[in-house]
Amino acid sequence: MLKGFRDFILRGNVMDLAVAVILGAAFNAIVGSLVSDVLNPLIAATIGKPDFSGVVLHVGGGAIKVGNFFNAVVSFLIVAGVVYFAIVLPMNAVMARLKKPAPDVPPATKTCSECLSEIPVAAKRCAHCTQLVA
Repeated sequence: MLKGFRDFILRGNVMDLAVAVILGAAFNAIVGSLVSDVLNPLIAATIGKPDFSGVVLHVGGGAIKVGNFFNAVVSFLIVAGVVYFAIVLPMNAVMARLKKPAPDVPPATKTCSECLSEIPVAAKRCAHCTQLVA
């Protein structure tokens, strides 16, 4: 019973997932700092307010905080952009550079000049019409 659990935990997929979650949490702190410490002040410098939390719709007796939703959407788009431009594009470039081209494979068959059937390259005579093939 414990051997099976050990094999499950030490399987490559589980370990890769654990490393990805840990690195994702660390990367989240970096991107969060980028958004709150760099990009929001730039937005504040151009627009005048660093976020949209002041946008509230009053419907009846309740308040719908549309600004918080806009903040979440903008934050998500910034995180997605950072992930794409900082991780995905460079990794695609590296993987394209490391990818080896497929070796050229010579054809396994050739066409008989008499009956136009496909025969092995090493054949001296066509199996269909018995014509000598060069």
